[in-house]
Amino acid sequence: MIKATINTKKEFEVDQYSLNGEAVEFDLVKSSGNNFHIIKNNTGYAATLISYNPEEKLMVIRVNDTEYEVKIQDKTDLLLQKLGINTTTSSAVSNVKAPMPGLIINIAVNTGDEVSKGDTLLILEAMKMENVIKSPRDGKIKKINIELRKAVEKNHILIEFE
Repeated sequence: MIKATINTKKEFEVDQYSLNGEAVEFDLVKSSGNNFHIIKNNTGYAATLISYNPEEKLMVIRVNDTEYEVKIQDKTDLLLQKLGINTTTSSAVSNVKAPMPGLIINIAVNTGDEVSKGDTLLILEAMKMENVIKSPRDGKIKKINIELRKAVEKNHILIEFE
């Protein structure tokens, strides 16, 4: 299941066969490039993907003559939100905490490094899965509070920013 927010106002829960829990039937055909043709309830719609930012999970689509900004939250985003971990943090963030207990298997930055939002900081192994922890903001690494191959607990401060 994913959650789609349209123009920062209207929210929908979407899975393969339903919209907000109600069954939805439609046909979707890619006609060319970023253009699609949709048929729903015997009505045709022309849709075009105008832009897509995978890091922000944000797209702009045009359906007929109306543009919509669509923000997508996938299962992971929804789980992190449910756990109280905000994935849309701002530049006010001063440190990165462990989202879960795990083992540090890679540290991709050093003290003093300049990083950009979305850069890989480290990899945390938890439940046999590798979780890439990315920078929530642009900034300079002030302190690294972890060691390679050492275990950390949830909310352990991993990296501090200046």
